[in-house]
Amino acid sequence: MSDAPRRRAVLEVWCELQCPDCRTALDDIRALRERYGDALTIDLRHFPLEKHRMATPAAQAAEEALAQGQGWPYVEAVLSRAEELGERGEKVLLEVAEELGLDAAEVDTALIDGRHFLIVDADLAEGKAIGVTGTPTYVIDGVRLDGGRSQEGLRERVERIVDRLLAGGDGG
Repeated sequence: MSDAPRRRAVLEVWCELQCPDCRTALDDIRALRERYGDALTIDLRHFPLEKHRMATPAAQAAEEALAQGQGWPYVEAVLSRAEELGERGEKVLLEVAEELGLDAAEVDTALIDGRHFLIVDADLAEGKAIGVTGTPTYVIDGVRLDGGRSQEGLRERVERIVDRLLAGGDGG
């Protein structure tokens, strides 16, 4: 009888909430969650692109949603409205918060006082330091996979790495 701790893997998802490719990547993220459950931790990392004016506020709002216990549901809901976010701005961020039952006034306050800006800024700096240039980008076990160029075969590559990690390492 083994009391060995259960193996886990961590997938970092470098994401931008105004990015159509990130919205497409949600299908892969859902499939990975379904397949691995608690054995795979999926960490949201922010990489707001300068070309999208609402990317940084959306990332800050997502951090507030995470603080309120609804990080990924918020991310998914905002990504589903990425074009609208570009057109209507912060109103969309607050509407999504209300729809999810979050404290929308607190989300608004977080956008005003910038309490989550340092988290977003640190993610952006780290992403640049490790070579992230676009979104989505995945990092797992030190391997960077660029999903911004193509989602083709990306989930399968992530699954091979996760399977190896959960099986006990590097195969040797």
